[in-house]
Formats: sequence, C-alpha cells, structure tokens
Amino acid sequence: MPASPAIATDARPVLQRRLLRACRAAGGRLKMADSLGTRLTGRVLLTRILVAKRLLDRVLGPAETRVGVLLPPTAGAAIVNAALALSGRVAVNLNYTSAQPILDVCMERAGLRHVISSPLFLGRVKLDVGTRLLDAGDLKKLATPADKLLGFLQATAVPLPLLERMLGLHRLRPDDVLTVIFTSGSTGDPKGVVLSEENVCSNVRAIDGMLHLSPADVALGVLPFFHSYGYTTTLWTPLVLEPAVVYHADPRDAQVVGRLAREHHATILMATPTFLRIYVRRTPAEDFSSLEAVFGAAEKLPKEVSDAFEQKFGVRPCEAYGATELSPLVAANVPPSRHVPGRPVDAREGTVGQPIAGCRARVTDREGGGELPSGAEGLLWITGPNVMQGYLDRPDLTEKVVKDGWYCTGDIARIDAEGFITITGRESRFSKVGGEMVPHLSVEEAVNEALGAADGELLAVVTAVPDRAKGERLVVFHLPTDRDLREVVADLRNRGLPNLWIPSVDSFTVIAELPVLGTGKLDLRRLGDMARERFTEADA
Repeated sequence: MPASPAIATDARPVLQRRLLRACRAAGGRLKMADSLGTRLTGRVLLTRILVAKRLLDRVLGPAETRVGVLLPPTAGAAIVNAALALSGRVAVNLNYTSAQPILDVCMERAGLRHVISSPLFLGRVKLDVGTRLLDAGDLKKLATPADKLLGFLQATAVPLPLLERMLGLHRLRPDDVLTVIFTSGSTGDPKGVVLSEENVCSNVRAIDGMLHLSPADVALGVLPFFHSYGYTTTLWTPLVLEPAVVYHADPRDAQVVGRLAREHHATILMATPTFLRIYVRRTPAEDFSSLEAVFGAAEKLPKEVSDAFEQKFGVRPCEAYGATELSPLVAANVPPSRHVPGRPVDAREGTVGQPIAGCRARVTDREGGGELPSGAEGLLWITGPNVMQGYLDRPDLTEKVVKDGWYCTGDIARIDAEGFITITGRESRFSKVGGEMVPHLSVEEAVNEALGAADGELLAVVTAVPDRAKGERLVVFHLPTDRDLREVVADLRNRGLPNLWIPSVDSFTVIAELPVLGTGKLDLRRLGDMARERFTEADA
C-alpha cells in the first residue's frame, strides 16, 4: 500500500522518526541521565540507541517481533526500548513487582522467546525468566569498534532522510503495533493491551500541546515502563520531544528522587498520589524548588495530598486521568505555570480535567445504553486516536469494552457543560448493599478522616464480601491505630453517612501495611482475596 500524503510529507511522523530528529536537535545538550551516574547528550544517546539496534538485530531472529524487557527505569532500559522500536519490533515491558506465576502467564501469552534483563536485577526482585534471558550486560559487550563507529556516523553525519531509509523507517505506519502492556492484574488476570504507534504518539502530541515543553524542561522519570503512564509520559515523551529526562529505579526512594530533581533542575514530575505522599513526608523542600508542573494520576488525587504538597514545595499537583487501554492519557488539568493567557479555562480542581486533543468523552446509563445529558452521572466512555487496538489474542474481551470505537472505562463519572470530567467511582468499587449501590471511595474517605488521616495519607481501605442477608457487606482494612473502632463507627454516623454505608465494628480488621502494586496503586485483587480469607460467608 503506498504511503499516505500525511506520512510521506512527515506531517504526522511515527515516533521513531521523531526520535531521530529530537536527538539530533539536542546535539551536545543533556538529553538523558539516571541515578546510576549515566549522563547522555542527544548525540551520545542516539549513538547508543543505534548501536543497541545493531546488536539486537544480530542476536534476535528476523521473525522475532515481540521481545520482553524486564528492567527498571534507567537510561539503559530507555535505550533498549528505543532500539527495539527502531528495529520495528514490539517491546513488552514486564512487571518486575508481580508474582512469578503472573510473570509466567504474561511471557507465555506474549509468545516471548527472549526477555532482556540482568541476572543481578532478577535476583533482587526474586523473579526468573528461565532460558528466555538475554543479559543486557552481555549484549553490551558484543559491540565492536566498527559497531560504535557506524553508530556514531549514523547519529551525527548521515542526512536524516537517508538514515530513515537505511533504518527502514519509511515502511513504518501509524497503525503498526508499538508495544504490548499487560494490565496490572489489580482486579483480575492480566490482559495484554496492544498499543499502536499512533495510540502513543497521539498522547505525546496532546502532552506537548498542554505543557508547551521546551529544551529547558527536565522530567523526573520515576514511573516503571511496564505501566502505560510511565511508558508514554517518561519514556516516549522525552525521547521524541525537547525535554531531558532523569531516571531513578525506585519511586519510593524520596531522598534520591529529591537529589536528582535538585541536581538536574527538574521541572516536570509525573507520579501517583501514593508517591506524592511519600515525597511530602521524606523529601527536603528545597529539592523540589524547580518543579513547575506536577501530576497525580493512576488513582484519585485527594485534596489533602495537593494541599500538603503545595504547602511544602510551593507547587500544586494537578489531577490527570487515563487507562492502559487509552495509551493511557484521557484528560488532565493544565498547571497554572503552563496556562496560556487569553485561552479558556483549562483546569478545575475536583475534576480530572478536560479530554485531551482528539479525544471525546460521553456518559451513558450503567447498562451502556443511552447517552446522558451534561451533569448526569453514569458510565464513562472514551473515543479517539488513543483507544487501543485491542487485547492480545482476545477479540472476545475486546468486544466487551470497545463498541463502535468507544472504550468503556468502567468508571462512573459526570461531565459538566465545559467538558470537565469528574470521576465519582469505579464500577468495580461499588457494592450493592441491601439493594443500594454504595461507593467504596466515599466510605473510604470518611473512614480515613475518622481515623485522623493527615495530609491525604491512607490509613484504611474499603472492599466487600458476599453477604446472605444484604447481598454484600462492606469491610475495612486499616493500619494499626489507637482509636476505638466504636468511636470511629459513631463518627461515621455523625458525618451523616447513610446507615447502609457504615461498616459494623466487626467489619474492621487491622493489617501491617496496605497492599500496593509497583505502580503505586492499591492492589484491589489482593484486597479482595484478603477479604474473602478473613470474612467468610459464615462470618457474614
């Protein structure tokens, strides 16, 4: 099929072509760094990516289209991902915080013959990829002086149109598969989400349009690449746009994250509310003094977290919203520092913002039928260039959530007249108690307040178990507390919660720590398992 005019004229180039241009434009300017001491200019970064591509092409079979990557966010992991993309292969970044059985399922479903990792890292995370292991350290040693020389010449001297043809990038199309990202498995078995070049590229364009990124920007890369939030915002966005990025493997390591922000004058931080809470408690205020735009996404951003972060660091986090199946960004509030004077309002606290460019949102009744008017609460659907191609080898599951190009998020929301979206709950986080739909999040917020939570900290979470009499029963897992639980329940009544929403004293149980996924989100699947283990049908 001949190239369309848009592709031929480079009006909307694929990510790999934009990568070449961004690195060339950066030249001798710092483009990528990490906490291991790596510091790469645009020129050196592109050289290393091109050398890595040659090595991967030499080691991998020509028909090996999908390749696993099991590495933390570092310059090395970014180079591997970029090199695989330049080779026209599909990178499958695997979750190194998952249990071995889940990892085994993901590798099998993706049909992986090789997983690029490090024996040292695998030992640290206590995972095994067996004979699939392709040691990143050994791979690097295969580079000959000729490989390095050719990589340098390609990165610096070969005209870009010629280099693109040498690399075969003229054959890439926007609908080519770029990556497969497995869902976290927080509520069920992981599914492989197939994302195309245009899926991710549309997100990158939208981010650039909102934040007006420039060479003066430096992003903190603390999110894992196995999560779509990190993959799009802290891998591909700095790779193909003007900002630099500095990586650290552990987003909970507040001291190191702060030091990197201070040393590199970071301006952009993409994180989850869980990680923002950690930084409020453990990062020195001066370390984040250069931050201009901070986002809390992947879970609800409590006002208390934003208040505490702003009070300490002088910049208020904005809430954004997305889903793996949507590449992931759907909507975001624009930080005041990036608002263009004279333009319409583009932020509203309490909402997750307006849909990104090219994306549309609608709300229907919970059966997915008729569209509801502005302000009505219902099931949120999204359409646009960010909607995934589908679930890997599961057209049956894809058909359940994608209807006529609209993706059903499973979230309950309302959309106001100006297009701002407010998420009021998740279908999976509602329970039918005595015939009434009860939102876990609302009860959870009230319980945390009653337990004395400060600065948006999470002391308790709410889930449910089956109940013969009422259909379902709310249960609360909480951290150790000196509060009398009878007083907590009385406090909930005093707050005006309906009786059906108030868990009984014997529905509270203490745990040492709340189960959290590597992405910083609550592990809802584990919570459900724990609830069923501790609150049996007989107990109910």
